[in-house]
Amino acid sequence: MSKNHLNRIEKSSPGILGRLKNRVFLWLWRGLLLVFVLALGMQAWFFAHIFYWRGNNPSSTRFMRLAQAELQAKNPQARLAHIWVPYEKISIQLKRAVIAAEDSHFLEHDGFDWDGIQFALEKNLSRGQTRAGGSTITQQLAKNLFLSPSRSYLRKGQEAAIAMMIEMLWSKRRTLEVYLNVAQWGDGIFGAEAAALHYYRIPAAQLGPAESARLAVMLPNPRRYGRVFGPMQQARAQRIRFYMDSAQVP
Repeated sequence: MSKNHLNRIEKSSPGILGRLKNRVFLWLWRGLLLVFVLALGMQAWFFAHIFYWRGNNPSSTRFMRLAQAELQAKNPQARLAHIWVPYEKISIQLKRAVIAAEDSHFLEHDGFDWDGIQFALEKNLSRGQTRAGGSTITQQLAKNLFLSPSRSYLRKGQEAAIAMMIEMLWSKRRTLEVYLNVAQWGDGIFGAEAAALHYYRIPAAQLGPAESARLAVMLPNPRRYGRVFGPMQQARAQRIRFYMDSAQVP
């Protein structure tokens, strides 16, 4: 190979490398743009559903679909217990109990209870594990409607975004109404009406303070507490009853 030919190859190498770098940068840019567009489209999809549900009741949630798939894996004929009832057909005692147990500042915050989040973080740090969540009723509802029970920073960030949409579009009354109608209260049991009928053989409108406090205690782990309700849960139910009278409902 001649000396002139080698010189031409050496001179052309920087140009080839430059074009290669430009192509890699272009594909990375396109990939990031695609991810951004898909993420934006997903947020628009969430927003559209929440907007529609301002005046229309959701027929199912992500948690319901996951629960039904799990039940039908064992029994293809299995169905969820779920009956929607309007806000005024749910006992005020259950509303007070749920707020006292899950979100005492429900009427005051904008979807996030920062004091509760700080308390949960401190509690988790002291225990050395993630147990307390500090999630408000709005955040729990966002997760139940669209997301999964898995724990990750990405899921938590999406939950926060959906919670902000709910706070923007719904009243507190609507948020609590939907929450009480889609919350899980046992294996395949969703909503206050189905829970009241299953555990007490009465409609949700007739739930008293004792029944309501017990149902509120079940919310953090409904599948477990639906089967086993021990002394710790009974003691917590008593504490909830103490705070129920001061709980403010929309």
